[in-house]
Amino acid sequence: MKLYGSVTSPFVRRIRVVLSNTPHEFLDLQIFSGEDRALLASRNPTLKVPCLEDDGQLIFDSRVIYSYLANKLDHDSLSWEEENQLTLIDAANDSFVQLMLLKRSDIDINQDKLIIRLQKERIESVFSTLSKQLEAGGFSGWTYPEVCLYSMVDWVLFRELHSFKDYPLLLEFHEKHRDRIELTATDPRQ
Repeated sequence: MKLYGSVTSPFVRRIRVVLSNTPHEFLDLQIFSGEDRALLASRNPTLKVPCLEDDGQLIFDSRVIYSYLANKLDHDSLSWEEENQLTLIDAANDSFVQLMLLKRSDIDINQDKLIIRLQKERIESVFSTLSKQLEAGGFSGWTYPEVCLYSMVDWVLFRELHSFKDYPLLLEFHEKHRDRIELTATDPRQ
């Protein structure tokens, strides 16, 4: 089993955590240029990470990879509530990725432009909903949705893309889990 990805990607990190007790090869790629980009393109036509290769099968997206691994490794299937939680987390994470790419492209993400406004609006809506779920006792275990929530929050902190001052429950959730061995082993700051 081979996992193609980037150490800094929150989408890759969640799969690395899932695979933490499963033998696999992790290929840390520089996904934006050079030979690594060509390798990624040869494995995943979306040119995104993660990508899993197993028994000749290529799987392109973290949610699909998780479903594949859950089936293969006999993990519990996700409930519809958990699927909705992942949709929230993925939407905010995708918006943050877009903002980071704009920033890396020397575009001021503090401008009042539609693309930027939409990303920030989505982030605030999702963070508000996730905070309400945390307040109601959600995300209280350590299953795939919690791994994904942690990976997103930690990545946003790592990239300094949001202050979380209006979302202390997200920071409390992050603090509660930060010393887990599978998280310290996959910390992008290393």
